[in-house]
Amino acid sequence: MGIVQRKDKMTEAVSGEKIFVPSPEDFLQDPPQMREASQEQFPPVDGEPYVTVGIMSTSEIHFRFVGEYRCCATNEVYTGEHIGVRTGHKIKFDNQLFDELLFEPLNTASSVFELVDVTIGVGFHWERKENQQFKGALKLMVEAGKLTAINRILVEDYLYCVIASEMSAKASLELLKAHAVISRSWLLAPVLNGNVTKGMAVNESHTETELIKWYERDAHLHFDVCADDHCQRYQGVTRACTPLVKTAIEATRGEVLMYDNQICDARFSKSCGGVSELFENCWAPEHYDYLTPIVDYPTTPEGYDMDLTKEVNADRWIRTAPQAFCNTTDKKILEQVLNNYDQETTDFYRWKVVYTQTELSALIRKRSGIDFGVITDLIPIERGTSGRLIKLKIVGTLKTLTVGKELEIRKWLSESHLYSSAFVVDKTADGTFILIGAGWGHGVGLCQIGAAVMGEKGYKYDAILKHYFRGASLEKKY
Repeated sequence: MGIVQRKDKMTEAVSGEKIFVPSPEDFLQDPPQMREASQEQFPPVDGEPYVTVGIMSTSEIHFRFVGEYRCCATNEVYTGEHIGVRTGHKIKFDNQLFDELLFEPLNTASSVFELVDVTIGVGFHWERKENQQFKGALKLMVEAGKLTAINRILVEDYLYCVIASEMSAKASLELLKAHAVISRSWLLAPVLNGNVTKGMAVNESHTETELIKWYERDAHLHFDVCADDHCQRYQGVTRACTPLVKTAIEATRGEVLMYDNQICDARFSKSCGGVSELFENCWAPEHYDYLTPIVDYPTTPEGYDMDLTKEVNADRWIRTAPQAFCNTTDKKILEQVLNNYDQETTDFYRWKVVYTQTELSALIRKRSGIDFGVITDLIPIERGTSGRLIKLKIVGTLKTLTVGKELEIRKWLSESHLYSSAFVVDKTADGTFILIGAGWGHGVGLCQIGAAVMGEKGYKYDAILKHYFRGASLEKKY
């Protein structure tokens, strides 16, 4: 992009650098401080709050305005292509240096801005870059040594994009309505419950024999949520918002899940694998009654001991395929939940991964940063209610260490993320490790594939929500 155009001026573009979405660790380089609350800076409109979304961070950001945008720092109107470059702790834009920049559309209904080379699926097997367009305002600021692009947008407009990004355009209306409620609840819980900031992004307990690590949702200092799977997948208006998505958002406008006078921290994953997991087994040691473990079916499968925290029961559960809502291979149903790149994964309910001893040793060394030597064993130490491993002992010729929680286990045992930590291990005589697993994701809260099946079976969205969030109720907040 050799030349970028301002409405009445031309400036030279700077050569591009690799663009990436920041991880929680990136933001820890900033000193602890109170994160900006979008609802304090920008009052709600007819009771509807704003949300700020971190889209990308890099040394320079290429962007394009479709429509006219006023810059609050220069009080000038811009359109067309532009570039912002981090220069020390400042932003170089239009041959000037700024602490931060905010561009607001003159016409909110018709204007969009486009960001170039946004990375999606960070750390997953389908990671890629694409240009994305967004409604609302664009803010640029420097943090953690990078230039960050932030989108300020009203909650319901944000939800249009989240549902279009998280779900397929083929999803049923009841599934879309259920997802609208949980996405809205998850987003507003820390804001309206009065706990905007919570602890550190990465929590770690490390001894000579054990490393326990988990990642909090409140990893972001200067915006409410990020745009990737760490929070909720948000790709702006890049994914077409179908009339059915709009109907689902409008039908549930302002509705959230409530429990004990608090908005529920409504989590979701692709496939629970037949049983849901407890919140505290994946994140902070906090228990939520509405996230109690549930069997993903109206009745408990016969012939199974459902205490999956016991190794013998988990082993049998994972090696078989009991009846469950999310136990489906129906392509029509899977297409309701999975975008094209998600469909590159073919196994959801039960799966298998095979590593040679050499491959596994090299993989764990690369992903953990620890030289275990030759891996000789993987030993389950503690499992959660869904059979997911909370602690796994890794035995090597040079080192033995127990690792947790579930996401850290998944990170160490895959080039991206292992589908889930609900797996058992078989070893062959030649040292091959076979991981036989269940589900995709952390398994807490709503199971997207299970909910899609429920929608196809005629369940209404409130019944779907009550199945996954026991004891919770619906309440309209605006």
